[in-house]
Amino acid sequence: MTPGEDGAKRAVYGQLVKVLTHRRDDRGMALEEFASRCVRRGEVHELVTTDHTETATGARIDRVGFLGFVEIGCAGVIDRGDEVWAGGSLVGTVLGFDACHFPNHYNILVSAPERFTGPQLGLAPEAEVRFEQRAEEPHPPGSNPMPRGRRPPADHLEHP
Repeated sequence: MTPGEDGAKRAVYGQLVKVLTHRRDDRGMALEEFASRCVRRGEVHELVTTDHTETATGARIDRVGFLGFVEIGCAGVIDRGDEVWAGGSLVGTVLGFDACHFPNHYNILVSAPERFTGPQLGLAPEAEVRFEQRAEEPHPPGSNPMPRGRRPPADHLEHP
Protein backbone atom coordinates (compact mmCIF):
# COMPACT_ATOMS: atom_id res chain seq x y z
CA MET A 1 0.00 0.00 0.00
CA THR A 2 1.25 3.46 -0.88
CA PRO A 3 -0.44 5.99 1.44
CA GLY A 4 -1.72 9.02 -0.43
CA GLU A 5 -1.71 7.13 -3.75
CA ASP A 6 -4.00 4.15 -3.22
CA GLY A 7 -7.77 4.25 -3.46
CA ALA A 8 -10.32 1.68 -2.39
CA LYS A 9 -10.23 -1.76 -3.96
CA ARG A 10 -12.09 -5.02 -3.77
CA ALA A 11 -10.82 -7.97 -1.78
CA VAL A 12 -8.99 -10.70 -3.66
CA TYR A 13 -10.13 -14.17 -2.62
CA GLY A 14 -9.42 -17.76 -3.46
CA GLN A 15 -9.25 -21.31 -2.18
CA LEU A 16 -6.36 -23.27 -0.79
CA VAL A 17 -5.38 -26.05 -3.21
CA LYS A 18 -2.47 -27.55 -1.26
CA VAL A 19 -1.49 -27.33 2.40
CA LEU A 20 2.21 -26.99 3.23
CA THR A 21 3.66 -28.17 6.53
CA HIS A 22 7.29 -27.13 6.86
CA ARG A 23 9.52 -24.28 8.10
CA ARG A 24 12.98 -23.10 7.08
CA ASP A 25 15.60 -20.88 8.70
CA ASP A 26 17.73 -20.57 5.57
CA ARG A 27 15.26 -20.05 2.71
CA GLY A 28 17.10 -17.16 1.03
CA MET A 29 14.10 -15.47 -0.57
CA ALA A 30 14.54 -11.87 -1.74
CA LEU A 31 11.87 -9.17 -1.68
CA GLU A 32 10.87 -7.84 -5.07
CA GLU A 33 10.95 -4.08 -5.56
CA PHE A 34 7.21 -4.00 -6.20
CA ALA A 35 4.77 -3.03 -3.43
CA SER A 36 1.86 -4.62 -5.33
CA ARG A 37 1.14 -7.34 -7.82
CA CYS A 38 -1.86 -7.89 -10.06
CA VAL A 39 -3.26 -11.41 -9.93
CA ARG A 40 -5.59 -13.15 -12.35
CA ARG A 41 -8.43 -15.52 -11.68
CA GLY A 42 -7.15 -19.08 -11.82
CA GLU A 43 -3.52 -18.30 -10.99
CA VAL A 44 -1.92 -20.27 -8.18
CA HIS A 45 0.47 -18.57 -5.71
CA GLU A 46 2.29 -19.74 -2.60
CA LEU A 47 1.61 -18.26 0.86
CA VAL A 48 4.67 -17.99 3.08
CA THR A 49 4.72 -16.56 6.63
CA THR A 50 7.75 -14.80 8.07
CA ASP A 51 8.77 -12.88 11.17
CA HIS A 52 11.05 -10.64 9.07
CA THR A 53 9.91 -7.02 8.85
CA GLU A 54 12.38 -5.43 6.39
CA THR A 55 10.70 -4.19 3.19
CA ALA A 56 13.71 -2.88 1.24
CA THR A 57 14.18 -4.23 -2.28
CA GLY A 58 16.31 -7.36 -2.16
CA ALA A 59 15.91 -7.88 1.60
CA ARG A 60 16.83 -11.48 2.37
CA ILE A 61 14.02 -13.54 3.89
CA ASP A 62 15.33 -16.69 5.58
CA ARG A 63 12.96 -17.50 8.48
CA VAL A 64 9.73 -18.78 6.91
CA GLY A 65 6.76 -21.05 7.48
CA PHE A 66 4.76 -22.41 4.57
CA LEU A 67 0.95 -22.23 4.57
CA GLY A 68 0.10 -23.58 1.15
CA PHE A 69 -0.88 -22.74 -2.40
CA VAL A 70 -3.95 -20.62 -3.15
CA GLU A 71 -5.90 -20.50 -6.41
CA ILE A 72 -7.06 -16.93 -7.06
CA GLY A 73 -10.86 -16.77 -7.43
CA CYS A 74 -11.11 -13.19 -8.74
CA ALA A 75 -8.67 -10.88 -10.45
CA GLY A 76 -7.38 -7.98 -8.42
CA VAL A 77 -4.42 -6.25 -6.83
CA ILE A 78 -2.55 -7.53 -3.77
CA ASP A 79 -0.67 -4.74 -1.98
CA ARG A 80 2.00 -4.70 0.69
CA GLY A 81 0.11 -4.18 3.96
CA ASP A 82 -3.06 -6.04 2.90
CA GLU A 83 -4.54 -8.28 5.59
CA VAL A 84 -4.30 -11.99 4.82
CA TRP A 85 -7.14 -14.16 6.09
CA ALA A 86 -7.11 -17.96 5.80
CA GLY A 87 -9.76 -20.34 7.05
CA GLY A 88 -11.56 -17.40 8.69
CA SER A 89 -8.54 -16.28 10.78
CA LEU A 90 -6.30 -13.26 10.35
CA VAL A 91 -2.83 -14.61 9.55
CA GLY A 92 -0.92 -11.33 9.12
CA THR A 93 -0.23 -8.70 6.47
CA VAL A 94 1.44 -8.87 3.08
CA LEU A 95 5.15 -8.05 3.51
CA GLY A 96 5.95 -8.35 -0.17
CA PHE A 97 6.67 -10.78 -2.97
CA ASP A 98 9.46 -13.17 -3.93
CA ALA A 99 9.71 -14.19 -7.58
CA CYS A 100 12.22 -17.06 -7.40
CA HIS A 101 9.63 -19.43 -8.98
CA PHE A 102 8.04 -16.87 -11.34
CA PRO A 103 6.46 -17.20 -13.91
CA ASN A 104 5.16 -20.41 -12.36
CA HIS A 105 4.02 -18.57 -9.21
CA TYR A 106 4.87 -15.82 -6.75
CA ASN A 107 5.71 -16.41 -3.12
CA ILE A 108 3.42 -14.02 -1.27
CA LEU A 109 5.28 -13.20 1.93
CA VAL A 110 3.05 -12.66 4.95
CA SER A 111 4.36 -10.81 8.00
CA ALA A 112 3.06 -12.68 11.05
CA PRO A 113 3.89 -12.90 14.77
CA GLU A 114 5.34 -16.36 14.15
CA ARG A 115 6.16 -18.58 11.20
CA PHE A 116 2.87 -20.41 10.92
CA THR A 117 2.42 -23.53 8.80
CA GLY A 118 -0.82 -24.74 7.25
CA PRO A 119 -1.55 -27.38 9.90
CA GLN A 120 -0.87 -24.92 12.75
CA LEU A 121 -3.78 -22.83 11.45
CA GLY A 122 -5.97 -25.87 10.84
CA LEU A 123 -5.97 -25.25 7.08
CA ALA A 124 -7.32 -27.81 4.62
CA PRO A 125 -7.82 -27.84 0.86
CA GLU A 126 -10.69 -25.55 -0.22
CA ALA A 127 -10.24 -23.23 2.80
CA GLU A 128 -11.02 -19.65 1.82
CA VAL A 129 -8.11 -17.21 1.58
CA ARG A 130 -8.71 -13.44 1.38
CA PHE A 131 -6.48 -10.44 0.82
CA GLU A 132 -8.24 -7.34 2.17
CA GLN A 133 -7.20 -3.72 2.12
CA ARG A 134 -6.27 -2.58 5.60
CA ALA A 135 -7.75 0.69 6.83
CA GLU A 136 -5.07 3.40 6.69
CA GLU A 137 -6.01 5.01 9.99
CA PRO A 138 -8.26 3.97 12.87
CA HIS A 139 -11.58 5.76 13.10
CA PRO A 140 -11.91 8.36 15.86
CA PRO A 141 -13.62 7.32 19.09
CA GLY A 142 -17.38 7.60 18.91
CA SER A 143 -17.53 7.34 15.11
CA ASN A 144 -19.71 4.75 13.46
CA PRO A 145 -18.02 4.02 10.12
CA MET A 146 -19.82 2.15 7.39
CA PRO A 147 -18.29 -1.24 6.54
CA ARG A 148 -15.84 -1.03 3.65
CA GLY A 149 -17.48 -1.05 0.25
CA ARG A 150 -20.91 0.01 1.55
CA ARG A 151 -22.57 3.40 1.30
CA PRO A 152 -25.58 4.70 3.16
CA PRO A 153 -28.76 5.27 1.11
CA ALA A 154 -28.85 8.75 -0.49
CA ASP A 155 -31.65 9.95 1.82
CA HIS A 156 -29.43 9.23 4.85
CA LEU A 157 -26.49 11.37 3.69
CA GLU A 158 -25.86 14.44 5.79
CA HIS A 159 -25.71 17.78 3.99
CA PRO A 160 -23.72 20.77 5.28
